[in-house]
Amino acid sequence: MLASALATGIAGIAAAQSKPVIATVVKISGIPWFDRMNTGVEEFAKANPDVDASQSGPATADAAQQLQIVQDLTARGVNALAVVPMDPAVLEGALKRAMERGIVVVTHEADNQMNTQADVEAFDNAEYGAALNERLAQCMGQAGKWTTFVGSLGSRTHLQWVGAGEENAKKYAQMELVDPNNESFDDANGTYEKAKEILRKHPDIKGFQTSAGNDVLGVGRAIDEAGLAGKVCLVGTGLPNPSADLLEAGAITAIGFWDPAKAGMAMNSVAKTLLAKQPITDGMDLGVEGYNKVSVRKGPGEGVLVIGNGMVLADKSNYQEHLF
Repeated sequence: MLASALATGIAGIAAAQSKPVIATVVKISGIPWFDRMNTGVEEFAKANPDVDASQSGPATADAAQQLQIVQDLTARGVNALAVVPMDPAVLEGALKRAMERGIVVVTHEADNQMNTQADVEAFDNAEYGAALNERLAQCMGQAGKWTTFVGSLGSRTHLQWVGAGEENAKKYAQMELVDPNNESFDDANGTYEKAKEILRKHPDIKGFQTSAGNDVLGVGRAIDEAGLAGKVCLVGTGLPNPSADLLEAGAITAIGFWDPAKAGMAMNSVAKTLLAKQPITDGMDLGVEGYNKVSVRKGPGEGVLVIGNGMVLADKSNYQEHLF
């Protein structure tokens, strides 16, 4: 209800303003990853006073709630939507209707989205997933049982990352994938409970590769409490500040990430360019760090894929270089 009210507030002023409204809609509000993205959206708004840019999202990781917010914003006449889909397939119809009404649609973490004018990715998702897994493999000594977590089975990028991880692990005959693709719904407490179950079921497990931003916190807590820090490897997507204590304790081996603030700014930059009827071209500079020379290629629909160079891998030795 709160998220819907926020969306209503964003869009309710659209008709009263002469400047275009860009509404960013995230998977879930109130978690560190998307709080950081909101920081970027706010920075973009301050740097671009000729547009009204703000962010909203559901209170829980629920594709149906996110769909309702997108529908509400469309009905209220925003000029552009910048969406991080919980499940791209769920939003296809709503985004198509938005574009039919003349609303610019930009997405992120959804390179399979058909109904978008541009999907912005921080990096090549297959390269990222393989990089996480290679770091995990090195920690595991290239041998032993390992498993994977995803935010949901509808999360496009998460499935790409763990899929690329599986492909990378095939290089190592002694790595054995067990019980893959555990759904976390970006809930650290739920992930903690699931990780404890896996540790009980597979007491000889050696590694976890995780995807959603809170997964490393839940799995890391389970590893730490079991006295397995430094014995069971954990590599996954996460942010430096929330992960700091578990990195220091050795319960998290390494984290991979891109700056959600920069991604939010990049999405809004693309939306503003499209609102101005200007093209998105290969090699262009979006004016955002990590997106200064983007690769642009045709997307699965009529839109384009915009790929930056914002991947970061960090561990105990260097995470403090990237604190946010």
